[in-house]
Amino acid sequence: MTNTIFEQTGGTYSQVGDYMLPDLSLSAEEKKANIGVWSLRHERYLKQNHKVLYYNLLTSGKLNSYLADIEIQAQHLFTRLVKDLAEKENVKEKFKADNQMLWVQKMNNIRNQATEIINAELIYTI
Repeated sequence: MTNTIFEQTGGTYSQVGDYMLPDLSLSAEEKKANIGVWSLRHERYLKQNHKVLYYNLLTSGKLNSYLADIEIQAQHLFTRLVKDLAEKENVKEKFKADNQMLWVQKMNNIRNQATEIINAELIYTI
């Protein structure tokens, strides 16, 4: 029996019942990648609007590391923006103790502003 291309490149098969299934596993880099909400949004954007880039990253095996990097950048930017915007609008812990509902409204507004900024500058751009 001739070897398949998969076997020629070092791949192996395992028998499961009557079928021979390829032994596939993720690389160590792909296993440790932190894929979260920000990177999933960016992946969806790439898949819908920049298909060539998406498939180039996917087939080269660099998609997960690229998305993990986007996730880290977005998380750091979000944390910094929320902190900066809260200071700018003078929303402090003392304000939280005095009027909780107003504090929640202001913090939700700040979080929404930060989310919009990140979407515009990082997630929905290349």
